[in-house]
Amino acid sequence: MGVKVKGISQAQQEMNALIDDIQGRKAVRAIQSSLIIGSSQAALYTPIDTSTLMNSQYRELSLDGTRLTGRVGYSANYAVYVHDPNVPQTFRRATAQKLFLAKGFEDTRELINRTFKKEMSL
Repeated sequence: MGVKVKGISQAQQEMNALIDDIQGRKAVRAIQSSLIIGSSQAALYTPIDTSTLMNSQYRELSLDGTRLTGRVGYSANYAVYVHDPNVPQTFRRATAQKLFLAKGFEDTRELINRTFKKEMSL
């Protein structure tokens, strides 16, 4: 004697949607945390004269199909020249460095990896 159960496929669909939603939120939170850590360190290395460069820093997340991408940059027009190691400059700020954006993320790589693992495992 068999018993028919209704709603199994709907329950599976709802469970899959819930899991996808949780994974999506975790991924966004992990990338956002990583961007905050790296950009904060880069801000310490950013040269400051009038604070225009520092205030032009931005973070953005973009979703392209299934690929989630985080990006940090500077919107000031002269940011490329200040960042370029081939352009000689002297900085007033003691912590200012050339390649400040790249070094900010390189120096915090271990912390970013730990944070990413933690956010994805919660």
